[in-house]
Amino acid sequence: MAEQDNIARPVTLAEVKNILKNIEKDRKELLYEQKIALEHANKFAKLSEKKAKDLIKELSQMNSIHEIHAYKIADILPKTQDDLKTIFAKERVTLSDNDCKKILEIVAKYSE
Repeated sequence: MAEQDNIARPVTLAEVKNILKNIEKDRKELLYEQKIALEHANKFAKLSEKKAKDLIKELSQMNSIHEIHAYKIADILPKTQDDLKTIFAKERVTLSDNDCKKILEIVAKYSE
């Protein structure tokens, strides 16, 4: 979650990467935790910030997807129904097979 005007909001790994790179430019040196977070973001962010935002916007238009789930999907980019269902395993959300297929089709457009 990023804080903007004291309002917490979810962010993608791509956003984390850009935020930390900007802090690094300004300060020249990141704190230990920030360095670890940047390493993680560099390693696991699979999309650019723009592509991730576009993906989240498209996923958010589906009635069955909440914003926080769209962010998780954008960070993980599931390729199979099992991968997708793992994201929702602890949630009280049950996705239909049609929803799963549509989500995976949308993800595939952005992860190519």
